[in-house]
Amino acid sequence: MILSKLYTRSTRRGSKFFRLSLPINGRPSCRNIHFTYYPDTRTVRTGEVKEMNMFQAINNALHLFLEKDKTSVFFGEDVEFGGVFRCSIGLKDRFGQSRVFNTPLCEQGIVGFGIGLANVGITAIAEIQFADYIFPAFDQLVNEAAKCRYRSGGQFDCGKLTVRAPCGAVGHGALYHSQSPEAYFAHTPGLRVVVPRGPVQAKGLLLSCIEEQDPCIFFEPKILYRTAIDTVSLDYYKLPLEKAEIVREGDAITLIGWGTQIHVLLETADLVQNELGASCEVIDLCSILPWDAETVCNVSRLRRLDESSSPTKPRCPKVLEARSQRQFRKNVF
Repeated sequence: MILSKLYTRSTRRGSKFFRLSLPINGRPSCRNIHFTYYPDTRTVRTGEVKEMNMFQAINNALHLFLEKDKTSVFFGEDVEFGGVFRCSIGLKDRFGQSRVFNTPLCEQGIVGFGIGLANVGITAIAEIQFADYIFPAFDQLVNEAAKCRYRSGGQFDCGKLTVRAPCGAVGHGALYHSQSPEAYFAHTPGLRVVVPRGPVQAKGLLLSCIEEQDPCIFFEPKILYRTAIDTVSLDYYKLPLEKAEIVREGDAITLIGWGTQIHVLLETADLVQNELGASCEVIDLCSILPWDAETVCNVSRLRRLDESSSPTKPRCPKVLEARSQRQFRKNVF
């Protein structure tokens, strides 16, 4: 399916699908939203600011980087006309088809092409139209991109590769347009896996990924594209990778997540505060690989994560694993 042609035909006919999925005015259009979006109140904005939703913040980041790095290229399925979620709107008109161009519907080829570009020093920003279709490129990402530097003894790498992919459910995407595959890549040394929770993080983390000298997979929860609206700096700014953010302070229990689920956790924290009078700490991992063990696993926080932790046992994954195994045995046997 050539979406650019389908888009033209469908908009002329007033297609209901495209009215729902491709609004150009930035208004929310998602159905069955199960959470309330919490704007970012902690990140310091600099310079001129503007209210944006998440796809607009991503688009702004891409414009800024392509302007900064004249050798960078952006490519993917139907990105020339703006992409199915409009994240690349205006890029081809501004930077030309030699730098912003469509690819065949072949995810393995898209990533393989990006790896080749990055190997020779070109900043390659690839878009996988839906994260559900990243699996044909799994071998390229896990066996090629992640291992380039290691297998060559540091002689070459593809650190200039960034792969963007819309992920998660919206409410009407069915099984092939609703998956969140970040866990499949979270066990692969050599890759970075990042998931933003809103416009401010999406812009800052995306720019950090593009400049990072390791291949990055940037998963974008598509339900946030238009429902997440925040005040975003128009400056070129970056947010630190592999650094979790304490979104809310609390002393009763620590809730940890990433992406859309941060807003679910904040709602949960409000519910606990209102009904039980207890304050919950909420942490956004931001980076899934590598994850910020130092922030998550400090001793005082471990005591809230599990009562069996102690200053001599700060490795919380093992603590939580032991806890879950005890609970499993209790429930089953």
